[in-house]
Amino acid sequence: MRIFQKGFNFSQDGPGNRLVYHLAGCNMRCIWCSNPEGFSGEAGEEYTVETLLSECIRSRKLFFSGGGVTFTGGEATLQFDELLSLLKLLKKEGIHTCLETNGSSEKLGDLLPFIDYLIMDIKHYDPAVHKAYTGLGNEVTLQNFAKNCNSGQRQHIRIPLIREFNGNFPEAFADFFAKYDTKNTCFEFLPYHEYGKEKWKTPYLVQDGFMPKETVAAFKEAFKSRGLSVITT
Repeated sequence: MRIFQKGFNFSQDGPGNRLVYHLAGCNMRCIWCSNPEGFSGEAGEEYTVETLLSECIRSRKLFFSGGGVTFTGGEATLQFDELLSLLKLLKKEGIHTCLETNGSSEKLGDLLPFIDYLIMDIKHYDPAVHKAYTGLGNEVTLQNFAKNCNSGQRQHIRIPLIREFNGNFPEAFADFFAKYDTKNTCFEFLPYHEYGKEKWKTPYLVQDGFMPKETVAAFKEAFKSRGLSVITT
């Protein structure tokens, strides 16, 4: 598996204290990405599944407060076969697993039996707008979201809020999600930041991304008013 960053983080990448692996390669090019160094599938270092499994087992005592192992990116599902193999082994070891994904894999359902906590980005409800700012449509992501709603799969949906991209449509976003059975779904809003701006080797294209607190509050209120669960981590 190709890993470009790894380390521990508490509660930001799933519950509890977690060993977080950033897998190299991404099929999107979000113009606000904070980890552009992970775009390339050649970034970072190569590890065997067995080496990573051993590292996770040795780290057990650090998985406090319901913690475990999280796979993120880049886009972790691009290394699908290796990821599935490691998830199965971690499941056998009784180690809690989390996947952070953009939801674009048509085989996401094959991973779900081995994932204890699913975090999925839904950046926009409009595929055309989504493609214009990320380089990829979100049709598969929305299909996976709907399947998870229908199956009762627990899912944590994160919505990055970028003013020029999606920041003016709290009611439209809330109306879109309210059409689904979301009793097993929670939503979290991630206001725009520039923590990864200095990492970009090409021009950084976001011009006016910061979100007023009042607008973030409007998103939360619109969702809550429609019975959608909103959380903050």
